[in-house]
Amino acid sequence: MDHPNRLPRLTLAAFVVATFLGGNNAVAVRFTVRELPPFLGAAMRFSGAAFLLWMIVLAKRLPVPRGRQLIAVLGFGALNIGISYALLYWAIVELPAGLAMVILSLVPLFTFLFAIAHRQERFQWKVLVGCLIAAVGITIISLDQIYNQASLLSILAVVLSAACFAEASVIFKMIPRAHPVTTNALAVSVGAVILAAMAWLLGESLIWPETFSTWIAVGYLAVFGSVGMFVLMLFVLARWKASAASFQVVLMPLITALSAYWLLREPLTLSMLTGGILVLGGVVVGILPPRRSSQVDEVKASP
Repeated sequence: MDHPNRLPRLTLAAFVVATFLGGNNAVAVRFTVRELPPFLGAAMRFSGAAFLLWMIVLAKRLPVPRGRQLIAVLGFGALNIGISYALLYWAIVELPAGLAMVILSLVPLFTFLFAIAHRQERFQWKVLVGCLIAAVGITIISLDQIYNQASLLSILAVVLSAACFAEASVIFKMIPRAHPVTTNALAVSVGAVILAAMAWLLGESLIWPETFSTWIAVGYLAVFGSVGMFVLMLFVLARWKASAASFQVVLMPLITALSAYWLLREPLTLSMLTGGILVLGGVVVGILPPRRSSQVDEVKASP
């Protein structure tokens, strides 16, 4: 049995696995945008994920949200999938995978501010300090990349994507409890529709992947990087505060950097290693509960 002042093991395990899966997403996206138009590639990814999720919903006869809960879930999907990933896919055509994930690490800072604005959380110095420590690490990581490898417009697109991800997490906390699989099935479906519409409006050519590596990347993104990661992230988000759960995005650049170095031959520099230590330190400060009372909202899972 977990000690009340410790992070519950199952939730922590879901946090770690989701972080690993998400950390490899940017690398897989870089493979897809080499051959596919960005919005078409995103639409293919989320259409495949939606198909798999709805198969699970039908097979297990899971309850589907209705009424105001349904409207809230669809809004969550439009923001978290449709808008956020449209910005991210567009930017990552140019940005290196590691740098894109570094910028996305702004999500905890945005989430912290948005959660306070929505009066979901009270101001806590330890969360802010953790975010700032992580931000210093992120700055060190990006110093030798940002001016030489990225345009300001692409960077701003990822920053705006990070803000959308953060606001979507806060919105999810307002939705009455729903099953994570059906929530994801609806969210991913509306996101896929938005991305497909954008591909059509922008005149992207409807083509299919020709190389094996692109098919593998699309398959990974649909199965592991979407279905697996999103279900696990909502599992964590339902049990932790939004600001604590958002630290997944802070850890992901470390995984992205290693995978990008191995698969894409993106450089792994001393600044990446130094900044990574600070990022890990910021995560520890930000999510670990104090000794006397846990700051993590652990909620019993509904049967």
